[in-house]
Amino acid sequence: MKIEGNRPSRVGAANRAGGANRAAASTAASSGHHVQDSAAVMGIPEAELTPKVRDAIMTLMEEVARLREELNNNRGRIQHLERLADQDSLLPVYNRRAFVRELTRAISMTERYGAPSTVIYFDVNNMKQINDTYGHPAGDAALRHVAESLLELVRDSDVVGRLGGDEFGVILYQIDADVAQEKSSQLAQEIAKKPVPFNDTELSVHVTFGAYTFNGVEDAGQALAEADKAMYERKQNGLKTAAPQ
Repeated sequence: MKIEGNRPSRVGAANRAGGANRAAASTAASSGHHVQDSAAVMGIPEAELTPKVRDAIMTLMEEVARLREELNNNRGRIQHLERLADQDSLLPVYNRRAFVRELTRAISMTERYGAPSTVIYFDVNNMKQINDTYGHPAGDAALRHVAESLLELVRDSDVVGRLGGDEFGVILYQIDADVAQEKSSQLAQEIAKKPVPFNDTELSVHVTFGAYTFNGVEDAGQALAEADKAMYERKQNGLKTAAPQ
């Protein structure tokens, strides 16, 4: 039995050829309009649009389009590299350099608008114990838990960064000292409340915090140092994370 559908018909081939010719004609017409428009912008009279001039304009238009595409690609690469330069090598938060930059901006905003903001310094209490008992992959899991918990529990406008090792920073915009202490305690307790699954065990992670509300006269280094000092004093006084209820 012959199956006619398996053999291309002459009519179908003719229709396809006609469609291709019409598409080519349409493209040529469109290119012609673009050349005329470009010539008008450049002040070239239509009478001077010889074939050579048209070809030259088309070449220039293609080169401009290529350069524009290359520029857009480079912008995308630059943005990607900027994100990589700002992000911590292990965690989905700012690295110290980027965090200090954001803290400088926050201090400038406080100085300009007068609204207080707060920087919190967190330190993981039992990181050495976790690393010594379960190994550094467990320590990485604990750090990831802290970073993800902080990101989840603060506002999108706030800033989270890893300051180095087992230390983290959070910038709470437009938060005064009293509210900052309450929020810091809440963050610490939420971190301790959730055990971290690792292999066949669960890790318990505890942090100590220190909060400093800045008024716009400090620099970023001074603000961080004050928050670090407050955190150290809490550790010395035994004011670590309260046991979760």
